[in-house]
Amino acid sequence: MTTMKRKAPVPQRRHLGLAALLTLPLTLAACAGGSAEEAFEAEPGALQIYSSQHRDVTEAWAAAFTESTGIKTQVREGQDASMGHMIVEEGDASPADVFLTENSPAMTIVERAGLLAPVDEQTLGQLGEGLAPSSGRWTAIAARSTVLVYNTDEISEDELPSSIMDLADAEWAGRWGGAPGGADFQAIVAGMLSDRGEQETQAWLDALADNAEIYQNNIATMQAVNAGEVPVGIMYHYYWYRDQAGDKAGSASTKLHYFGNQDPGAFVSLSAGGVLASSDMAEEAQQFLAYITSPEGQQVLVDSGSMEYAVGTGVESDPALPPLDSLDAPPVDPFTLNSDDVVTLMTDAGIL
Repeated sequence: MTTMKRKAPVPQRRHLGLAALLTLPLTLAACAGGSAEEAFEAEPGALQIYSSQHRDVTEAWAAAFTESTGIKTQVREGQDASMGHMIVEEGDASPADVFLTENSPAMTIVERAGLLAPVDEQTLGQLGEGLAPSSGRWTAIAARSTVLVYNTDEISEDELPSSIMDLADAEWAGRWGGAPGGADFQAIVAGMLSDRGEQETQAWLDALADNAEIYQNNIATMQAVNAGEVPVGIMYHYYWYRDQAGDKAGSASTKLHYFGNQDPGAFVSLSAGGVLASSDMAEEAQQFLAYITSPEGQQVLVDSGSMEYAVGTGVESDPALPPLDSLDAPPVDPFTLNSDDVVTLMTDAGIL
C-alpha cells in the first residue's frame, strides 16, 4: 500500500457529548457488551463462543442451541477488530471454539493468521446464493446494509446524493455525519476500498475528516440527523428499523435512502462465524455453526428483533425490510476485506 502523508488528528468534537448521553442506554442494548480484555475464566466442558455480534442475538442463539442439543455454551463478548486480534495473539492456546463477528473484516484477521478450520460443507450449503465464502473457512451468519438516513424536514428526497462518493463534494461540507471510529463504518470503508481502490477511498476519507460531523456510533448519527444537526448520515439499516419498531424517539423525523446501483453506499456487510482450528470441541463447534445457519437458527435471528437480514435459505427476514436481493449491492468480495488497511487509511486521513 502506498504511504500517504499523515494529517493532524481530527478532534473528537461536534455533538459527541449530548448525542453520546442520549445514546448510552440504546448502545448498551444494541452493541456487543463487555471488553475482550476483561478478566475471563472458561467454564470446563462448555463450548467457548467468542462473540462481537450483538449480545441479544448471540445469547438467543447460544440458549436455543443448548436447548436443542444439550451442549453447554459460554459467551465471551468483545468488539470486532480487537477480539480478532486477541484471538491471533492467543494463537493455538486460545480457549475459543467459535468466533462470531458483526462484520467480516474481523474474521479475515483470524483467517489470514491460519487459525480457522474448514466449515462443514453441509453448513455452507444452508446459505443463500453468494453468501458462502470461497475460502470455506468461515460462514455468513447475518447481513446488514449501508444506508443514508435523512431528515425529511431538512432535505427533500430529490436533493439526496446519488452516490455515497458525492459526500466528498464541497456542497456537502458540514451537512453529513457518521461514526468512523466504529467497526461498522470501517467495514463500509473496506467495501469502498475494494470497489473503488485506494486513491478514491483516501480522497473520500480526507473529505470526511475535513467536512463531516463525527459521532460516537450509528445510533448517535441517527439521533443527530433526527434532531436536525445534519440533514444526512451514513449508518447501517437495522438501527433505524429497530427504532421505528419501538417508540421512534431517535428516528421520527427521518427516512432511509438506499443507494442501490451497485454504489459503494449500497455495500452489504456480512456477519461471520468460524471454528478455531485449535478447538478441543471441534465437533460441537461445527454443530453450533450448522445450527445458527439452519432454518431454526436463522428464525431465532429474525425473532430476536435485531432487524438484521437472515442469510440462510428458507427463512424470510423481517417483512419491514426491503428484500436483501433487491439492494443491488456493489460486487465486493466480502471474504477478502481488510480492516487493517482501512485503519491505516483512516489514520493517514487524521480520523483515527
